[in-house]
Amino acid sequence: MSSQHVGDAVTVRFFMPSPALAPYISTYYLTEVRGAAGTTVQDWLHPEWANVRLTHTPNWQAAIGNEALREPAAMIGTGPTCQATHFITGPARIWGIGVLPLGWARLCSGEAAHHADQFTDARTDPTYAAFTPLYDLTFTDQSDPAAEAARIDAYLLEELGRRPTSEDEPRIRAAHGALLDNEVATVGDLADRLALSPRSLERLSLKAFGFSPKLLLRRQRFLRSLAQFMLDPSLTWIRTLDWQYVDQAHFVRDFKRFMGMSPSAYAQLDHPVLRAAAQARAAAAGAAVQALHQP
Repeated sequence: MSSQHVGDAVTVRFFMPSPALAPYISTYYLTEVRGAAGTTVQDWLHPEWANVRLTHTPNWQAAIGNEALREPAAMIGTGPTCQATHFITGPARIWGIGVLPLGWARLCSGEAAHHADQFTDARTDPTYAAFTPLYDLTFTDQSDPAAEAARIDAYLLEELGRRPTSEDEPRIRAAHGALLDNEVATVGDLADRLALSPRSLERLSLKAFGFSPKLLLRRQRFLRSLAQFMLDPSLTWIRTLDWQYVDQAHFVRDFKRFMGMSPSAYAQLDHPVLRAAAQARAAAAGAAVQALHQP
C-alpha cells in the first residue's frame, strides 16, 4: 500500500512494509524537493522513533534541538528523538526508513538511549550496520519509486531472518501498545499494564525506546495534539489538546520542551515537508506522525 501528497515544491510518498516487517518498520518514505539551483525549503521535524535516511544528492543541513545546522552524511541513522529536528534542503531526493522500538531491538545494536537525539553516518556507525547495504541497493530506478521501496523491503526481510529475536520482544510489544493507549496517563499506569516494577520498566524504556517512561508518556501526549494540527492547521490549538492536558499553559510548556518554540511561533512558520508528509502518512499508515503509528 502506498500514498503520496504533492505540493508546490515537495512530494512525499509512503510505502508500507511487508506484514512480517510491520512490527519493526513503520513505513518507507520518499521525499522529493523540486526547484531551481539555489532554492531551499526548511521545516522542523517533530519527535520520532529512529529513522535511517539515504540520499545520493546531499544538499541539505540538519540539527537536532539546539545544535548548529550541519551537513549530514549521505546515509544517516537517527536515534529516537524528543527534540525537534530543523533542516534546510535544496532540490533533493531522500529515502527514509522508520524504525520502530521493536525494530531497534532486532535490527540495531546498542541501547537506544545512547543514540537518542543524535544522528550519525549510518555507513560507518556499527549501530546501523544492518541497513548499510541499502545505500547501494537504493536509487537504481528513480522512475519507479514502488520498485525502489520493494527492493528495500526485500532486503530487510532477508536481514530480519538473519537476526535472532530479542528476549525483550514480548515486553517491548506490550510497552509500545500501552504507550499508544491514551488511557495510560502515568508511569504507574504503564507499570501496572505491563506488570513490571518501576526499575524494570525504566531499563526496558531506555534500552528499546530511548527515554524514560515519564518522558515517553509526555511525548505521546504532546504528539497526539500536534498530529491534529498537522492534519488540519485551521484548528486552534485549544481544539487540538489531548484530554490529559489540564489547560493550554500545560500544553505550551510541553510544546516548548519538544519543539524549542511556542505553538504560535510554530504555526506562523511554513511547513512544506511536514504538511505533505502528514497527509500522505495518514492516508497510507493511519497516523499523521510516526510515534503514533500502530505496528
